[in-house]
Amino acid sequence: MTIYKISDTARFDLTVVVLALLTAFGPLSIDMYLPAFGDIAQSFSTESNRVELSLTSFFLGLFIGQLLYGTASDRFGRKPPLYFGLVLYIITSIACAFAPNLESLIVLRFLQAIGSCAGLVIARAMVRDLYTPQASAQVFSFLILVMGIAPILAPLAGAYVTAAFGWQAIFVIVAALAVACLAIVHVRLPETRLPNTAVRIRSSLPIYWSVLKDPSFLRYSLSGGIAQSGLFAYITASPLVFIEHFGLSPTHYSWLFGANAVGIIGMAQFNAWILRRRDSRKILNKSLPILGIISLMLITAGWNDFGLVGVLVPLFLYVSTLGMVFPNAMAGALAEQQERAGSASAVTGSLQFLIAGIISALVSVLGHYHPLAMLFVMGSCGLTAVIIYRLLRREEPMAADF
Repeated sequence: MTIYKISDTARFDLTVVVLALLTAFGPLSIDMYLPAFGDIAQSFSTESNRVELSLTSFFLGLFIGQLLYGTASDRFGRKPPLYFGLVLYIITSIACAFAPNLESLIVLRFLQAIGSCAGLVIARAMVRDLYTPQASAQVFSFLILVMGIAPILAPLAGAYVTAAFGWQAIFVIVAALAVACLAIVHVRLPETRLPNTAVRIRSSLPIYWSVLKDPSFLRYSLSGGIAQSGLFAYITASPLVFIEHFGLSPTHYSWLFGANAVGIIGMAQFNAWILRRRDSRKILNKSLPILGIISLMLITAGWNDFGLVGVLVPLFLYVSTLGMVFPNAMAGALAEQQERAGSASAVTGSLQFLIAGIISALVSVLGHYHPLAMLFVMGSCGLTAVIIYRLLRREEPMAADF
């Protein structure tokens, strides 16, 4: 049972702001150290592409960790598992700063991800606790606003922090931010679900399997997750593409990364505005085909190597369009889950980051054979998302499929 009455209106109060901050730790942990890949490689006397494995292990941790928190948040309430995750994140972030070698950093990044994904899972579940599907799509758009600020500020901050204090300082800073967030959660974030002894932790797998068998959940979760995995292909490979292939400086790369983040933020806020007038599923039915067209543009740009500008235009369009695709896909995935909201949030998050981990590893391997492999992978993700959404469609009220 929930403590608060479900609202059909998105009210952007302090609770929503805190939830948005919780979702920012994952993107912050990913984006802030991207400009430091070269320094990390030099510090451990290795190649930059091997440092990418620390990003892949982070994605793997996000996949596994979210499954740990889903049923736990339904069983014990939302806040106790959140406390555990934040404390784990703080400890492992500090340990990353003192990692003696790359292998240790890779393992610690995996554990850091398990801590960070508590905020991702539980924030989404709290949104489902508090809002109807239509209103929750608006709230998810706001969460993307805050999550989008991280890609704007984090690479820039990471570049300057690395230059001034070394890459290790990045992990000390995110640990300090997590300490502050832990204090705010304890003082100001309300509990939105009472403990439910009827939920058994040992029943996690059957619960997750029942969620996965839901056709509506699978359709929205898979299509949204695969579309979003194109973003993670970009995150993984963009330092090598723009710094090494196109010759940008780490600072200029950070500004470019931030410009793409402005696109997704702007589109997410446009999505929140249009949700006041249109059903979220109708918006998704229109935005996914647009993403498919942009995906074809990316593949064409990679095949013909149109140069820096020719790559930046379809890349910006792809990332921006995710601001309309992802919030509505997430709202659709959780819409019918109700008492299983925590478990469903975990499953959809794990699916997304399992796919992201596979795509991250794939783009790293393909990058050895083609400097613009990132574009082919991103385009393939967008097209696959459109195909899956179309193949798994079913009759739904209030929304006509494309």
